[in-house]
Amino acid sequence: MKLASLKHGRDGQLVLVSRDLTRCCDAGDIAPTLQAALDDWARLEPALADRAAALEAGLVASRDFDPAACDAPLPRAYHWADGSAYVTHVELVRKARGAELPQSFWEDPLVYMGASDAFIGPHDPIPVEDEAWGIDFEAEVVVVTDDVPAGVTAEQAVSHIKLIGLVNDVSLRNLIPGELAKQFGFYQSKPWTSFTPVLATPEELGSAWDGRKLHLPLHAVLNGRQVGAPNAGVDMTFDFPTLIAHCAKSRSLVAGTVIGSGTVSNVGSEDGSCCLAEVRCLETIAGGEPKTPFMQFGDRIEIFMLDGDGNTIFGNIDQRVERYLPPR
Repeated sequence: MKLASLKHGRDGQLVLVSRDLTRCCDAGDIAPTLQAALDDWARLEPALADRAAALEAGLVASRDFDPAACDAPLPRAYHWADGSAYVTHVELVRKARGAELPQSFWEDPLVYMGASDAFIGPHDPIPVEDEAWGIDFEAEVVVVTDDVPAGVTAEQAVSHIKLIGLVNDVSLRNLIPGELAKQFGFYQSKPWTSFTPVLATPEELGSAWDGRKLHLPLHAVLNGRQVGAPNAGVDMTFDFPTLIAHCAKSRSLVAGTVIGSGTVSNVGSEDGSCCLAEVRCLETIAGGEPKTPFMQFGDRIEIFMLDGDGNTIFGNIDQRVERYLPPR
């Protein structure tokens, strides 16, 4: 089952989308929004699944699906926790600046709470005021949970993963050092997170989803040139149930919580990178300085994942960086 939110008010209008992403049908009589569906998932999921099956069989009224008409599946989520599950990425970044990686980073996940009121659609522009802030994309896998009790174990967390998708977690790299120097985490340096047009239920992904990781390449294409396609199931030090258990150690997580993997990265980056920061780190290690610039106004970033037949699974994130002019 694949679900999307068309742009409508602040919280979107829930629709079900065909497997090939060509058709969609209304689901408002079951749940008006995706958040409403997740709030009562155990009761509403069977009805949604039946409607999705009817859509596939052509037994329900449908219309063309337009990804550009989509908002983020959860335009306003209650909780967004982004991890750094690919420790090889963190190790590379620290190596580029001559810093050692603490052993604890391999044993305890890095997680920060992001701005869940700043989710945008797959084709929405990325508005940034200043190119000097170091505009970067970050291609990640995310999962969405139902209600998760505090103290859940990683094994128990498996059953709480209800939806899976991809995001572009935009980072303003040149603002990060100053924020981290305050030892109080990210804020200004993490402005927007955009989502693929649809989220999919785990069974929709077949053998590519093993209950813990998504074993497919994640493609990042900048201005028509592929920057990378590392496999999301490789070198993921902390899988999604482990991240969920970490986040729920001392507090429960509400339905609709979004958990991110952090930038997908494979050891050696033989299949490229899912952010420009990693590209620049590799250049620094190899030649002493970075050569690739961060994104500029007008640049186009595409993020997607393909199935075994070469078809996009979640639809494409397809955005351009746009100059933002603040009110004067």
